[in-house]
Amino acid sequence: VIRPHGRRKKDLAITNTIRSIIRNMLTGVEKGFTYKLKIVSAHFPMSVKLRGDKVNVENYFGERSPRTSQIVGKATKVTVVGEDVLVQGPSLEDVSQTAANIELSTKMKGKDQRVFLDGLYIYSKEKGI
Repeated sequence: VIRPHGRRKKDLAITNTIRSIIRNMLTGVEKGFTYKLKIVSAHFPMSVKLRGDKVNVENYFGERSPRTSQIVGKATKVTVVGEDVLVQGPSLEDVSQTAANIELSTKMKGKDQRVFLDGLYIYSKEKGI
């Protein structure tokens, strides 16, 4: 049982944050978390490859050097299945940060994002592996 030390809103907010973190940890141990990303390419066919604890996105808009992103956490697993990238693991923070790193690595600066839609985008967040 977790109870706040004081009666202020801030104390209650911190207590509820701790409760949700513990709840997410228990859910992660029991079921795990899965984030799904979709590979979208219209201009150049890109490929996603795993190299150790990094994810490489090659041929993004015809770029010669690959864009890399870090896999966070030791238990986080990344797999590429066709046009989907699955990020799975027991820690919600590690899984979501890894998916965000992959999505941000394909962000195009200086271009209209409504026209240049190429990239990797999160489309599903699930409990369970």
